[in-house]
Amino acid sequence: MANYYTDNKDLKFHLEHPLMARIVALKERNFADKDKYDYAPMDHEDAIDSYFKVIDIVGEICGNIIAPNAESVDHDGPQLINNEVKYARGTQENYDALYQAGLIGMSLPRKYGGLNFALVPYVMAAEVVSRADAGFANIWGLQDCAETLHEFASDEIKDEFLPRFNKDGATAAMDLTEPDAGSDLQAVQLKATLDAKGNWILNGVKRFITNGDADISLVLARSEDGTTDGRGLSLFVYDRTNNCVTVRRIENKLGIKGSPTCELVFKNAPAKIVGDRKLGLIKYVMALMNSARLGVGAQSVGISEAAYREAVKYADERAQFGKTIVHFPAIYEMLQLMKAKLQASRSILYETSRFVDMYKILQDIQDSKERPLSKEERDDFKEFKRFADVFTPMLKMMSSEYCNQIAYDSLQIHGGTGFMKDFPIERIYRDARITTIYEGTSQLQVVAAIRGVTTGTYLQKIREYEAQINVPELDYLKRRLLEMTSEYEVAVRLVNDVKDTEYLDFHARRLVEMAGHIIMGYLLLMDTMRDAEYKNSAEIYIKYGFAENKSRYEFIKNSELKDLGIYKIKM
Repeated sequence: MANYYTDNKDLKFHLEHPLMARIVALKERNFADKDKYDYAPMDHEDAIDSYFKVIDIVGEICGNIIAPNAESVDHDGPQLINNEVKYARGTQENYDALYQAGLIGMSLPRKYGGLNFALVPYVMAAEVVSRADAGFANIWGLQDCAETLHEFASDEIKDEFLPRFNKDGATAAMDLTEPDAGSDLQAVQLKATLDAKGNWILNGVKRFITNGDADISLVLARSEDGTTDGRGLSLFVYDRTNNCVTVRRIENKLGIKGSPTCELVFKNAPAKIVGDRKLGLIKYVMALMNSARLGVGAQSVGISEAAYREAVKYADERAQFGKTIVHFPAIYEMLQLMKAKLQASRSILYETSRFVDMYKILQDIQDSKERPLSKEERDDFKEFKRFADVFTPMLKMMSSEYCNQIAYDSLQIHGGTGFMKDFPIERIYRDARITTIYEGTSQLQVVAAIRGVTTGTYLQKIREYEAQINVPELDYLKRRLLEMTSEYEVAVRLVNDVKDTEYLDFHARRLVEMAGHIIMGYLLLMDTMRDAEYKNSAEIYIKYGFAENKSRYEFIKNSELKDLGIYKIKM
């Protein structure tokens, strides 16, 4: 039987990272639940074993149910019948299998029926599901909304909604965007008002809502009269059983066709406010979006894995000019670079996940007032949060861009047959395209990530990684990264010395990508120190990153402020 976990040893490797011991101990509160719940772990080894076993179940379901259903789901798609979204047969079968396995709300505390899993194994499960069917991953992955409720909602709301995820298999959606408010969420106009009884009601339109007909929806709405920016927005939770939302249509998309993307009309829809008024966008949706961007990172890596495997399989079987094409340099070079980009993407995915895990667990301990954090823990909280804030947009941009490149190259290796619907790569290629667009385009990720450049946070982390590489056999690769770092520092200084915001914005992507290539190169070197099998990908990726950074460095070095005029469109 196929298993998408056991056939990929990279997953177990990242789940055994040294920092996981501390993450598990903090998440499990030193295993305090062992006397309350018979499925709670007794110690670290027991917890990690639970992670292995659960992801093994996910891998089996993905290999034997979700992946075989992917083509029919892509063909059939969801339907809108009597104002209800009906999933494709395969989609419903997929969801039922994961629900019956207890994998809905898996990161929630046990008191709400969850498994109390750390973020890393949850992200890993999301990667595995995405490899099987990227469109379905959106439906299953929206259980992230449960985490937002757990983090910010009142106890009353948590007690009402959170048990439904595991107990009933409740689906979720985040209703943020509108026809005139896509990336600019400050422009949201859906109205939230108090009725005569002091209850909130919602009126307005939402567009491009993934899984829009979900059981539980988080809705961003304007609660403050006379406001036009993010300070007038609050977050609400809506229960589908109220039947006050009309699904106007399901969008006809290029890819991820099994995932229903809906336009919704709210008409006097009763809702409950999550957290405090006016903090909907500024605090809660920002946290939700960061979680979603981590999810797209996992989705991108899962799609990359699927595309890479399809390319290897086809190249190993397709014979031309008397031999299989995998033996042609033009092909095996493509395959090795695809693998290097894939493994580099996976390394930054789990590095970022560990940062987020650490700061969120420490924040939860602090907010719940279980105990005061020690000085070391308070310092760690600040550090991990700072790194998470700048690594998340870098991860989202780099992994989604590589996802598209890997899917493109995989289809290219298939040649003309890849353009037909006879091979999975045609669907995978279409599914990949959305990853650089939703949850913030690559261009918007740069806006968030550039802070890591200007504040020196990326350089600080690069220096920390540099100090950890102490294996003589890797010195020649470390020297190349040191040279890349020197050029990066010069490039940052050249841009900053101009002291012009528009000039910084113009070069921002180049600077973020330069930092990304260095960071991902170091991560692969550190992986190599734990397992020598990563050395080949590390060498290929660092050589690739060296060349890429050199071109960006030369472009910046030969640029001036007046050059911006060349690029400005003249209508």
